[in-house]
Amino acid sequence: MTGEEISIEFLLEEDELTDKQKKILVAAIESFSEKGYAATSTNEIAKKAGVAEGTIFRHYKTKKDLLLNIVAPVMAKLVAPFVIRDLDKVLNKRFDTFEDFLRAMIENRREFIEKNGQIIRILLQEIPFQPELREQFKEHVATRLFERFTKVAVYYQEKGEIIDIPPLSALRLTASSIIGYFIAKYLIIPESEWDDEAETERTIQFILNGLGKGTK
Repeated sequence: MTGEEISIEFLLEEDELTDKQKKILVAAIESFSEKGYAATSTNEIAKKAGVAEGTIFRHYKTKKDLLLNIVAPVMAKLVAPFVIRDLDKVLNKRFDTFEDFLRAMIENRREFIEKNGQIIRILLQEIPFQPELREQFKEHVATRLFERFTKVAVYYQEKGEIIDIPPLSALRLTASSIIGYFIAKYLIIPESEWDDEAETERTIQFILNGLGKGTK
């Protein structure tokens, strides 16, 4: 396991789970990632895990309970530490320009998503529709990164590279553009032939033309 890659096996080793619970965990992650939470039945998960459907309900009262008690801990214990540690590669470095920062951030996140597709796909699919997962994400990821991203925005405003708007607004506009690119690429039309280099540049120029001060 590398510093950039989430390992489900690592989680299984750390948790005191029975063999059947481990199989259910892996099957749930695979199924939710492939079909989405709403389109996945507990019967499908049970078949994939090689257990009786009743075994799932002995541990989890409902499918929603399964999502929250399996996927949410995966996010809390594995995704958050790896997301933050991997982002440190960008956040701990002072880039000469806001454009350089944006390019490094997009490339860093794209590599991370491609290496950890199943878990990230579940989060992108379900966080907007599951309040409990959204709270987990806010607690373990968003709040820990908010202050650091805000400091980045202030830094480039002081350099005269970002227009004078509240840092929170700069963060929101930047994040929505980058996340929108990833949602389109990995969720909405993943089958399309994506020119990542060109899309990265288009995303950067879109942000700069709205936020940049005296940029191209």
